[in-house]
Amino acid sequence: MLLTAPAPSSRSTSYPAMEIWPQAAYLHIPFCRQRCHYCDFATGLGTADLIETYVQTLCQEIQQTPMGDRPLETIFFGGGTPSLLTMEQLQRILGVLRERVGWTETAEISLEANPGTMTRERLAGYRVAGINRISLGVQAFQPELLAICGRLHGVTEVYEAIEDLHQVGLENFNLDLIFGLPHQTLEHWQQSLEAVLGIRPQHVSLYDLTVEAGTRFGRLYRPGDQPLPTEAETVTMYRMAIAALTGAGYDHYEISNFALPGSACRHNRIYWENHSYYGLGMGAVGYVQGRRLHQPQRLHDYFQQIRAGQSPSGSIETQAERWMDTVMLRLRLREGLDLESLRLEFTEAWVDQALALLQPYRQAGWVDWEQGQLKLIPPEGWLHSNTILATLFEIPETED
Repeated sequence: MLLTAPAPSSRSTSYPAMEIWPQAAYLHIPFCRQRCHYCDFATGLGTADLIETYVQTLCQEIQQTPMGDRPLETIFFGGGTPSLLTMEQLQRILGVLRERVGWTETAEISLEANPGTMTRERLAGYRVAGINRISLGVQAFQPELLAICGRLHGVTEVYEAIEDLHQVGLENFNLDLIFGLPHQTLEHWQQSLEAVLGIRPQHVSLYDLTVEAGTRFGRLYRPGDQPLPTEAETVTMYRMAIAALTGAGYDHYEISNFALPGSACRHNRIYWENHSYYGLGMGAVGYVQGRRLHQPQRLHDYFQQIRAGQSPSGSIETQAERWMDTVMLRLRLREGLDLESLRLEFTEAWVDQALALLQPYRQAGWVDWEQGQLKLIPPEGWLHSNTILATLFEIPETED
């Protein structure tokens, strides 16, 4: 399965840059009260003074980053735990961004939050500042699983956070859930799905646990070993989620994302459609005028780079790299890829070769391209997406 979006290509480059400036911005807030046991993101613990220094540096980065004159359509505060920011700090960041590039009246402005890290007053302040979408990191509805994950909140805090969202009028919110956790059973997963349906958020994101080296889980567990669920069990969990959520009226619009009608995450679609976006903050990745731009992963290096007025590292994509990023990301979406657009962007030979190589998977019912749309057929196509993508990745190599 490929439920967690892989990072787009970062290889060296020679493909001409696109001239269209982004209309989306990702801002990374790398601080947490405690690192979760599965997390390998660019995050760390931060004192109030360190967070304030970071906010000042992030504002400086926004001021000195080349940006076009196109107002933003989406803004996403990710982390880490952005809900650790005070109202004043968030307002300051948005104020600088507004002065620098601005955003449209209908812009989607999202903020990731963890239960127990925000008050009703703070949420009300966020809403006044312009936040209109919250992504809440729930992960599980069982206290024992939350403890195993190293989460600092309990189930009670989840429901309190949701009540606070309703009270301040932030009705557009997402819930994150993880399956494949140590000691997680099918019964646990069914309980979590029932809890989500009882809450009925606008959006639900599912993540299949990946045990990463360097994390606490990576030190404790090896993939395939108990107490981790078996691959067959995680596949069953995925199928259970599809049945429960689509049966309740959610649109399974992306491999790991479900939304009520009209509530798909506009910002994340920027990534999946392989459009450009600004990446701001420590560890952030941006995609600007054909370049994948990488900010330093360490706080000291990030501070040093911004204070020196230096730009993030990055280079222009080759056409082969863009092909791989395009098929990898767009095939995550239910509607898939428009073949005519693919022929115009790349070469007709590549597209014809792709369809020929995909014939066995079409016969297996994993993929299809009726009416000019190449797409994976859920759930089997998404369950076998790694195999299908590996086949498509071979095409540029045959042209060398």
